[in-house]
Amino acid sequence: MKISKKDALMWFEFFAQLPEDEEISAKHQEIINSTFAQIEAAVEHRNSLLMSQIKGLKTLKNRTYFVGNDDKFPKGCISCLFGTGLNAIRKTNKCNLNCKFCYDYGQLDDIPPVGEDVWEIGGTKFYEKDIDLLLSIYQKPTGVSYVYLEPFMEIEKYYSVIKKFSDAGIYQHLYTNGTLATEETLKALGEAGLDEIRFNLAASNCSDKVIENIAIAKKYIKSVGIESPMTPEFFEAFLKKKQMILETKLDFINCAELHLNENNIYNYYGENMYISRFGYISPIWSRELTLKLMKIADEEKWDLVVHDCSNYTKFARGLNWGSKAGMAFGASNYGCEFSRIPYEFFIPILSDDSFKFLSEEELPDDYKPELI
Repeated sequence: MKISKKDALMWFEFFAQLPEDEEISAKHQEIINSTFAQIEAAVEHRNSLLMSQIKGLKTLKNRTYFVGNDDKFPKGCISCLFGTGLNAIRKTNKCNLNCKFCYDYGQLDDIPPVGEDVWEIGGTKFYEKDIDLLLSIYQKPTGVSYVYLEPFMEIEKYYSVIKKFSDAGIYQHLYTNGTLATEETLKALGEAGLDEIRFNLAASNCSDKVIENIAIAKKYIKSVGIESPMTPEFFEAFLKKKQMILETKLDFINCAELHLNENNIYNYYGENMYISRFGYISPIWSRELTLKLMKIADEEKWDLVVHDCSNYTKFARGLNWGSKAGMAFGASNYGCEFSRIPYEFFIPILSDDSFKFLSEEELPDDYKPELI
């Protein structure tokens, strides 16, 4: 069924008014599925046109796309896409910023602590002294990452744990907004054995201080890059400070397609959105901005990697995780982050006359409102 945009709008206006506990019938689900497929097909078509304009576009064994210097592709992403996955180590439950795109927006004061003197690895609590036991039992992962939320709130606690994993020969990367970093702490991370650091430059709207910290990090840490959700604000701010950023000699820019959850989606109400493979919900402009930045980087021959960390990439990541975890063929941790689809958020794209479906058919009689 290739539902028309007009019929899809009519039905989604109806679905948006349903009580939350109202069950969706099988025929209603077919209409929903058709609408999402129609939107996604049109979005994919738009993105394909943008990709066709990037002469130097490369693929990493069909799991993701990038442009630039192959040697600078972040090994943390290779571990995620080909190795044992995104093995997260959690410690800090606080952040010094409050970003509208944050998955914990509005909930930052309610994030439970990991625990005094403990670390969360694989969902299990460990004292630092337990890491030796962990490493003696489990097969060594290809990499680990430090996330949740801003490590530099208490970065001094990280050094000895990083050293343990470094001594074990495990690749490590860390995420930060970069606003609290100093030369002293960046140097200490490098000396402890951190392999890669990723600055969320969008969090500070490309502040000069964070850009300077990227340059400092390059003195002490082998692989340094940016990982930020692609938003119009970040895209504009980045281009204004492009030269200053490139002069840091960073290695990569991971352009994350912004996907939304129940915490942050209301900050983007009214934007044109799509759902990718019935999983992540994103504004359609996010990946478009990534592809536009990749085109600029390719044409200007930036000596770094610009990586399209899209919903497609995250889908591939989930499949890789499922395969490495020994799950059933096709199993994945990729999926929708909403307990109930927020139908009202798709009304803007269905109301936008400039957004066209690729092909449309009339609804079969038994799918028309008066007959369901």
